[in-house]
Amino acid sequence: MTLINVRTLRVGVNSLFLHPLRSMLTILGIFVGVASVIWLLAISEGISREVQRQIEELGARNVILRSRMPADEYIGDMDTFFVKYGIKRDDVSALLQIPTIQDHLLIRETKREAHYGANTVEGHIVACTPEYAEMMDLHLQAGEFLSDIHVDERSNVCVLASEIAQRFFPIDNPLGKTIRIREIPYVVIGVMEPRQAMAGIGSSLAAQDFASDIYIPLDTFWQRIGDIVMFRSAGQRTGEEVQLSQITFQVRSTDDVVPTAEAIERTMEKLHRSRDFAVVVPLELLEQARTTRMMFMAFMGIIAAVTLVVGGIGIMNIMLATVTERTREIGIRRALGARQSDITRQFLTETVVLSVTGGLTGIVGGLLCPAMISYFQEVLLQTMPEVMETLPTSVRNVTPVVVPWSLPLGGGISIVVGVLFGIYPAIRAAKMDPIEALRHE
Repeated sequence: MTLINVRTLRVGVNSLFLHPLRSMLTILGIFVGVASVIWLLAISEGISREVQRQIEELGARNVILRSRMPADEYIGDMDTFFVKYGIKRDDVSALLQIPTIQDHLLIRETKREAHYGANTVEGHIVACTPEYAEMMDLHLQAGEFLSDIHVDERSNVCVLASEIAQRFFPIDNPLGKTIRIREIPYVVIGVMEPRQAMAGIGSSLAAQDFASDIYIPLDTFWQRIGDIVMFRSAGQRTGEEVQLSQITFQVRSTDDVVPTAEAIERTMEKLHRSRDFAVVVPLELLEQARTTRMMFMAFMGIIAAVTLVVGGIGIMNIMLATVTERTREIGIRRALGARQSDITRQFLTETVVLSVTGGLTGIVGGLLCPAMISYFQEVLLQTMPEVMETLPTSVRNVTPVVVPWSLPLGGGISIVVGVLFGIYPAIRAAKMDPIEALRHE
């Protein structure tokens, strides 16, 4: 039986070599299908992991309360020029009465021009306390971060993100230098290491890339800049009055996250007439992201499966043509004593060889996915940087992750497709009338 199988395999392979171009095109169809399965699953897994990483960085035990301008908010008249909204300092004491809250972090953010000599940079001012660096996973490159003494004494000091420090001081050591923010001097006491960007989450949590961050003590911000921030653009002046941009609360355990978020929302609704705030729960977002990941991967898998089916149709088409071309050969083999099972086995062997070869090359092509995507990203970044900037962070920085089970899945499906789409041509060949086959021209 083994000799018959080996001989059948040899005959099948030799038959395929009689039409190398046709066989290569058939293999190409399976190759594209298998590689598509691996590529699509790898890309979807990479995007999913990037999104989950960004959400996890917000903290599974955190609840984030953000100031948000109501959509129907009145901008103000010519005397005021600003809109008043968001979290107030008086809200903090009421919110800290919630028993499940273990810790909290106050943040005030705004845009401001920063100057050093002739250099002017649009900076993202982050007024915070020393705990901010640990909570946002920031690491020092040089110097020190803000301390409790800086906050208590309302010191005019700042810490720069790595990118903005490089723009201000491409050669000099920034430590000890003084930059100016709206004519107020701030001494640079530290520089942070580069930090990967965090994507925005809906309209509740804005994206943050950390590249233009300037960190100053929170009390210094309140004293030197204040709650009212004016903006000038195109000859018009607008502004806002916001006391706190964000409060990040930390609870004792993940079981307390959702009840705490609900308690925060109820408390804020009592304290505010309009809904000028948003509550973000990273734990819920993480669970949603994982569910979306499974749906996304299933969708990508269906698309790839359709591609494989198309490749299978190609196999059936080629094998039907092969059966027609080799009708006289089939008649001679039947006349010499070959059984129907022998003819079926021969043509099935040819389809399996085609599908296995296509599957193996498809797996090799699928393993090249991370390297190829990285190459394409580099090319696009050099040739079309504007287009790359418009892409979401999770897509722009995606690193495909080849899912281990996609390799045997793709190979297995290719074999199944080959057998399923090869059965009909094989049976058709086996059931030919030997006499009619010998008469075929």
